[in-house]
Amino acid sequence: MEIVMRSARRQCRAHLHSLKAQLTDSLSHVRQALAAPRLLTHSAPGDTPVGSSLSTELVTQLVLANVEKVKGVLQDLLVFTQPDLAFAAKPKFLEAFCVDSVREGLVVGFIHHLTATARSFCSHSVPSLPLLLVLSKTCLEFEATNIQYLLGVTDEWFSTDTQLGALLTTEQEMCAGMRLAAQELLNHYVRMQGLAISQMLRKSVETRDWLHSLEPRTVRAVMKRVMEEMATIDSQVGLLFEEGIQTEHSSDSSHKTQSRLHRSTASNWSSHSLAASHIHKLFSERIEIFASVQFSKVSILTGVIKISLKTLLECIRLRTFSRYGLQQIQVDSHYLQLYLWRYVADENLVQLLLDEVLSSAVHRCLDPVLMEPSVVDIICERG
Repeated sequence: MEIVMRSARRQCRAHLHSLKAQLTDSLSHVRQALAAPRLLTHSAPGDTPVGSSLSTELVTQLVLANVEKVKGVLQDLLVFTQPDLAFAAKPKFLEAFCVDSVREGLVVGFIHHLTATARSFCSHSVPSLPLLLVLSKTCLEFEATNIQYLLGVTDEWFSTDTQLGALLTTEQEMCAGMRLAAQELLNHYVRMQGLAISQMLRKSVETRDWLHSLEPRTVRAVMKRVMEEMATIDSQVGLLFEEGIQTEHSSDSSHKTQSRLHRSTASNWSSHSLAASHIHKLFSERIEIFASVQFSKVSILTGVIKISLKTLLECIRLRTFSRYGLQQIQVDSHYLQLYLWRYVADENLVQLLLDEVLSSAVHRCLDPVLMEPSVVDIICERG
């Protein structure tokens, strides 16, 4: 009996090793697919880019490859439970093999390994951002159906649901760990994507001589680049996650911020305007920039935009502007407002942060005179 049990444990360890190897191979395949060259074209800011190697098929392939591999391993191990084998009906063997080795050691062990492997990508210094999306969605797929399926198959084939139930790892416990991994991966994606756009914005502010700016004639190129990045993110996230809930947008969403700021930040700054500015500042500072996001496209994009605009705001507060430098910020802010509001859960969030961006620029300006809103509209439309 001891020889049989040692052989069974050794076989389970060998199969667990093969499952881990399968997972590594599957992830390599996904990474290669994501790294494949693809054509991206943009017809206008806010448009969806054409062509992407990211797809639901990658998630489906990653899930199915590993689920089918687990099923195949379990079928191989059924040889130890054949009714014509004398030891197969002994309680000691059933506990040691079916429960400890197969269910807990192999199936539960592999699910724990999958969870840990996915979470490990949150610690990579330069992660593949699309891969984080794929892994997060994969964890959600396992949490939704596949953990229950694999544990159910194991309990049915090896009759583990009737043996020492108190010692079994529960489905709820496994699902909770998988969902936590999915959340961490998505939060990390938002953080890294937001910081990538923030870097562009920070560099564009810190390397410009705002005291000797010329009168603005167009939107700065970096703002167009930001909108191209947002369109790409919108396309990628939309392939894997549902839209999410947005507040009803007002008909004049693209004009609210610019016109309100023009009225309230003229050179004859009133005490009422100052009070309103301080209130806006308080609210903008209370926005949770790195808060956890929900598993929806709107929530993910809102998280990225919050990080990006907060960085822009902090950079503006550290510079000094001439009249034309301020007006360039006015043009850029309005251009962002024209397009960013469509990506967020609540357009008031974008308005609030862009309001504070321009208000801060006014406070840091030596000659705070803004352009007429109609002129700003023309420049942004031309840009």
